[in-house]
Amino acid sequence: MYLYGASGHAKVIIEILECLGITIDGLFDDNVNINNLLGYQVKPYEHEAVSSLIISIGNNAIRKKIAGLLNVKYGCAFHPSTNISRRSVIGDGTVVMSGVSINADVQIGKHCIINTNASVDHDCILGDFVHISPNAALCGDVHIGEGTHIGAGAVIIPGIRIGKWCTIGAGAVIIRNIPDHCKFVGNPGNQIQG
Repeated sequence: MYLYGASGHAKVIIEILECLGITIDGLFDDNVNINNLLGYQVKPYEHEAVSSLIISIGNNAIRKKIAGLLNVKYGCAFHPSTNISRRSVIGDGTVVMSGVSINADVQIGKHCIINTNASVDHDCILGDFVHISPNAALCGDVHIGEGTHIGAGAVIIPGIRIGKWCTIGAGAVIIRNIPDHCKFVGNPGNQIQG
């Protein structure tokens, strides 16, 4: 398995892969000043043939851009301490960190990040390139659009629909539907500009 991106997010994925006994063949990064991360070689990506790859970059828009440029097979990484329902579906390139719970009939898109101790309850649907931050809780039947970032400790009540490329602030409590490209913070969540 190769990783594209050699910073903090990659460190977490490296440790997941090590826990799973998956061989890490190397890392790619556009920053030529980085040549090693946690003992693994880092080099620029030059259209190399790779067996499998995970984009190990936390920024949703950058993950999408890189995924659009590469023609490779994408792998996944699920920490062994997760609780993932056998009735859930998870797309290629997605990573699930330690302590996560994903319940029945959840659909998670490609290249998503479900971060440490997050909870994704029954019947949730997450689009591609979504990031659910640590300790966030998605109650049942929540839909999250492509590229949206749910902040640490945020709570989304049941049945809520959040559009594409939104940002939900840390600790926000979302009690109403949110259209595309919005930023919400607070309890209850209120829209902010910018």
